[in-house]
Amino acid sequence: MSASAPSPDDGFEDDLDFDLEARPSVPMRPPVAAQAGPATRVFEAEPGFNPVGELIAGAGQALAEVAVPRIAIHVFAERQDTLAAAGRAGQDRRLSRATTTIRVGGVDAAIETYHHEPTPPLIIVEHMGDAATLLNDIDRLAEVCDAGTKVVIIGAANDILLFRELMRRGVSEYLVAPVRPLQVIGAVGGLFNDPAQPFVGRSIAFVGARGGAGGSVVAHNTAYALSERVGANAVIVDYDLPFGTAGLDFNQDPVKGVADALAQPDRLDPVLLDRMMVRCTDKLSLFAAPATLDADYDISPEAFEEVTARIRATAPFVMLDLPHVWSRWVRETLISADEVVVVATPDLASLRNAKNIIDLLRQGRPNDIPPRLVLNQVGMPGRPEIPAKDFGDAVGVHASVVIPFDPKVFGAASNNGQMILDAAGKSRAADAFQVLAQIVSRREMPALAGPNPAKTGGKSLFGGLLSKKAR
Repeated sequence: MSASAPSPDDGFEDDLDFDLEARPSVPMRPPVAAQAGPATRVFEAEPGFNPVGELIAGAGQALAEVAVPRIAIHVFAERQDTLAAAGRAGQDRRLSRATTTIRVGGVDAAIETYHHEPTPPLIIVEHMGDAATLLNDIDRLAEVCDAGTKVVIIGAANDILLFRELMRRGVSEYLVAPVRPLQVIGAVGGLFNDPAQPFVGRSIAFVGARGGAGGSVVAHNTAYALSERVGANAVIVDYDLPFGTAGLDFNQDPVKGVADALAQPDRLDPVLLDRMMVRCTDKLSLFAAPATLDADYDISPEAFEEVTARIRATAPFVMLDLPHVWSRWVRETLISADEVVVVATPDLASLRNAKNIIDLLRQGRPNDIPPRLVLNQVGMPGRPEIPAKDFGDAVGVHASVVIPFDPKVFGAASNNGQMILDAAGKSRAADAFQVLAQIVSRREMPALAGPNPAKTGGKSLFGGLLSKKAR
């Protein structure tokens, strides 16, 4: 089978929506693996095409992934394209907590290595020999493996009988070469998925290229369009702790919110999370920021990571409203998100900052699609602007949607605690938010879906704010 170099765009099927079949547990023969993990059926295919890899890579894009724990992963590869795929997989955000070591050589190199050192939790070994030789070498590898080590084999034969025999001998997963980075990531993630918490929602991070670009407004309106027009359940998490506007935009004044969750991430459970969240509509919940200056909010990046992970278990879509600051936790949140939306205005400062953010994310997320770009406040009278096409050419990503400058519509919606879909449902801005909601969710809009103005509309926010001052 001829080797082929992996393409940067390998495995990006955006519109797949299906579940992979999980293989039931199989009796194992130690010591290769103490526990067998999920596997995928092996299909007959023409040379050079790997349907298993296509399925796993596509599902990895369509479904949210579980982060691999902090473990050591050793890869022994024979082919150059496998070495390249393993290297790109090791740099992926989903394997960021694991330590991946890649070595040249197959089973013989692995056996020689583990004669002198203990085996890690996971070994990935490539073997391009025939089935009989592979089974014999697996038995030799078993003699030097510690109990509890998981083994993934990359082989040349697309044979269901060989697959079953490997599973019987305790191999955790079998992949058919050539493999792609997302295929390796999906296989590793499947082995360490927690069956007690199988559901993980997709996280979508919104960040403004500069202050005043409207990142929060875009995040809130997109989440509302996603819940009311697309019909998906979603949660908004306002991580701008001192100045967040999610509570104002939805006319809510929650007693508890995201700051309380960040203060006690280890204690969060579904019941406590439900108490901390405010239900804005039947399908949209809000984790509001305190928006006060009473504290310094010196919170560790690990707390943000833990809270985000807990919230992702509560809804299919989690919209992260990030502040326009730059710190370790913001960078790690952007890199670890399933999708990133960069909101910019058509000016030079936004162009420079958006390019910096997009370049960083391309480097930190080599196996993900590029960030989405939203151009906001386009067409402001009297302001020289960079055309959308030129802006996209400069940053390397063309705008997914362009939102026109409309201060009357946005101002009225903000003052009344409404979303644009309620305040001006037939405006160009409302259409843009609906399109963006479909893009980030990868779902079509139901024909009969529609907003419920009674949910977020209501009395003016000014009255509520003034009454608080009066008290």
